[in-house]
Order: sequence, then structure tokens, then C-alpha cells
Amino acid sequence: MISIEFENIASDKSIKTILQKAAKIGLPASPVDLSIVVCDDDFIQNLNKEYRDVDRPTDVLSFPSDEIDPGDGTRYLGDIIISLPRATAQAIDAHHPVAEELSMLAIHGVLHLLGYDHHTETEKQIMWQKQAQLLLSLGITMDKFSGDE
Repeated sequence: MISIEFENIASDKSIKTILQKAAKIGLPASPVDLSIVVCDDDFIQNLNKEYRDVDRPTDVLSFPSDEIDPGDGTRYLGDIIISLPRATAQAIDAHHPVAEELSMLAIHGVLHLLGYDHHTETEKQIMWQKQAQLLLSLGITMDKFSGDE
């Protein structure tokens, strides 16, 4: 199950639908749970400062988990936090719809929860390729991802 919540941002059914669809596309076939929180810049900046010691807003944060629900054995992958103002600004800068940016950020977050990373150039190439494949399966093509130099 994918739980979507809004923090300091008005709840929006269309955003929930976009994020559900995008997150689901990257998940393994086995049942897993995760949560996505859509928030403002202040909320994500506080988390970024607390957990990464970076005192500025960012577009997406992922907090992996490997908890198992003792009741049904479902694995809890973790939490994804997405800043709606950052997603909106990045979409405008990249000249594509906010829905596509939100899809990319949800997929990016899911990939982090699944163990992908981009600390090295090799890791980045692998993750960006997987991200592009998943976006393409949603009918989205992007020439540039957040974090590209």
C-alpha cells in the first residue's frame, strides 16, 4: 500500500493519483508498503537540516526502512518526502508539466528506497537509466533530471 499525506500543503486528489501511479511503477511485485509526504519548502528544509546537515530545501528526500509487518509479513520500504514548491519550480525551469516532475521525484524516491543511489558517476548512470525506463513506461521522456550538472 502507498500512503500519501500532505504536510503544510492543501490535499490534492490529482497529485495523489500522479504519485500513486508513478511510485507503483517502480515497486517490486511482492507486496510492500511505503509513504509519500507532499510538503512545503520549510518542512523539507527542516528534515534536510536534521538528517543531512544541509540547511536548505530540496526536492525529494528518502528514508529507507526494512521493517516487516508481523501481522501479514509485508515489508515497509520507507518514506519519501517531496516538496511541491521545489517540484513546481523545477518543472517550470525544465519546461515540462508539474505532473511529470512529481512522477520523476516519486520514482526517484522509490529507487532510493530500493537501494539505488547516485554518489558516484557509475551509480548515477545506473539510477538515471532505471529512472528513465520507468518514466518511459508512464509515457514520460525527460532529457534532464534534478541533480544533473
